[in-house]
Amino acid sequence: MGHVSKRRQCFGEKDFVSYCTDALADLLHAVTGLYGHSPAQRVSFDLEPAELRWRLLRQGTDVAIAIFRFPDMPTSWDSPHEAGALSWSSTQPRSVLGHAVLEAAETVLRTHGETGYREMWVLHPFPVAALQDLRRLHRGDDDCRDEQCRNNLEH
Repeated sequence: MGHVSKRRQCFGEKDFVSYCTDALADLLHAVTGLYGHSPAQRVSFDLEPAELRWRLLRQGTDVAIAIFRFPDMPTSWDSPHEAGALSWSSTQPRSVLGHAVLEAAETVLRTHGETGYREMWVLHPFPVAALQDLRRLHRGDDDCRDEQCRNNLEH
């Protein structure tokens, strides 16, 4: 499994991503990018003022995931990953990561709908096209055995 900092594990701290960014779309695009030619993807979440940066490195059929925390997003944007504090890391099959992100985004859509998502996220609509792209690639390239992926092809 992955590595989680002891402080966050013990105290159960939670972060809240700024609604000013298109966080879900950025994550969907990054994971979708792992199905293409680029072996590396980066996603930054604005925690106002901190930055939580995901580095995704495809290694064959696996993805090395590392999450770094920076104290100030405006000053850390161009900093190397290693300048941040490593919050969590793991290596997972791309199919598992793709499925987990797909399932999480579909749950958000089912729970809130496009209208409810827009009301909560304010500046950005639900990323329907990005979700459809990831769904198509995951189902086509990963040969997912999950019942929902095999039977729920109407989306």
